[in-house]
Amino acid sequence: MALRPSFSTFAGARGAIALAAAALGFVVTGFMPQVLNDGDTFLHVAAGRRMLTEHAILFRDPFSYTFAGAPWDAHEWLAEIAMALCHAAGGWRGVLILFALAAACAAGALSYALGRWLEPKAQALATVLALSCMTASLLARPHLLALPLLVLWTAALAKARDEQRAPPLALAALMALWVNIHGSFLLGLALAGGLALEALVARRRWDVLRDWSLFGLCAVGAALLNPHGWNGLAFPFALMDTAALGHVGEWQATPLSLFQPVVPIAIFTAYIVLSRRVAMSPIRAAMLLALAYLAFAHARHQMVLAAVAPLLLAQPLSAALGRARADTIDWRAAGAVATVLLVLLAGLRLAMPLTRGDAAAAPMTALAHVQPSLRAQPVLNDYSFGGYLIFAGVKPFIDSRVELYGEAALERYAALIKPDRAMLDDQIRRHAIAWAILPPASPIVAELDASPGWHRLFADHYAVVQFRDKTAR
Repeated sequence: MALRPSFSTFAGARGAIALAAAALGFVVTGFMPQVLNDGDTFLHVAAGRRMLTEHAILFRDPFSYTFAGAPWDAHEWLAEIAMALCHAAGGWRGVLILFALAAACAAGALSYALGRWLEPKAQALATVLALSCMTASLLARPHLLALPLLVLWTAALAKARDEQRAPPLALAALMALWVNIHGSFLLGLALAGGLALEALVARRRWDVLRDWSLFGLCAVGAALLNPHGWNGLAFPFALMDTAALGHVGEWQATPLSLFQPVVPIAIFTAYIVLSRRVAMSPIRAAMLLALAYLAFAHARHQMVLAAVAPLLLAQPLSAALGRARADTIDWRAAGAVATVLLVLLAGLRLAMPLTRGDAAAAPMTALAHVQPSLRAQPVLNDYSFGGYLIFAGVKPFIDSRVELYGEAALERYAALIKPDRAMLDDQIRRHAIAWAILPPASPIVAELDASPGWHRLFADHYAVVQFRDKTAR
């Protein structure tokens, strides 16, 4: 009896593992509503929706009342418009499908690129370990839409280095897309610079300097194709220079706990590198150490480490463990199977119901108890609630746009929530705050409960709504 051909028949083990990785990336991202449990998701959809309505990119803040009209550039405008379009077309299921496709492309491309150097078993293990380190950052935000670009960029650079040539100039055009999606484009430029230096040190030839310099100039030129020009390139530097970022959870250090996948996986990787005496250039080793530092200094960079480090390590590992055998792939058949699989998964996600309810960053029930007349007045809100309030049409006191509020405002807010009673009273008086929506555990809740003229309107496990009566204003 003739057997039906399997995917590995025309795609080889390398392609089969990559397809499995893509399917896993889609399922884990597309069928986990927790991916939507971030206040920034609401903010990005609202920003995209606003730009679609006004047919213009945002250059001033239209959302808060404390910084209304202040300069604010929507640096992630392309990602935000894509999110708004998917939300308009399919609601939150449409948003999940968008991010699931991004995760699938990133996982599949990462696994396939690793298969260039690693044997199938090592390819599968490296893929699983890398994807495990990404789980903490699987959130519906622009960084996930930029992840496939980061993987493709790094894989192309690593392949060019392996073949002792400069990357193709066509790759530089990717920057024009990347810079308008997420600030991680800067990491892409840094990786190109690091590998260019490695190539120059290894070969010390004029043509190496010429070819890599030309590629770098083209990449920077493509990155300038953004609505903000040089400011668009400088934005990541300005953001990282904000000391108050230490108050934001994702910018805090990664806990050194075995419950954080990145910790045991980093230890295991270091053991393999040292025990197998994996040889690499000092420059590449320095790049890997820098990525590890970023991942442990800022939890948000775990995904970057997971996407880039395996690709930088794959060639040195292959030299120590044995290089993978080349596969013969029928690209048309493989592409058709991958497309059909992802379309089926997207259709399943669209067909399945998705009910949004209260979450740590989305106090839906609490806000529903606030009458429109009160909603229109100045509110004192928790930092994590800002994105949802914007999505719901309420102008917040503060939200997660660090680049808008700046150092001084963030420091004031950090003091206010301690709470600093004098600072709290000053802000209430200065902004004529009429109501507050805060988590039950917030110290401000007890302060307002004890303040004359303040009353509770609603309370549940997610938020407490308090208001100030007119005689106290």
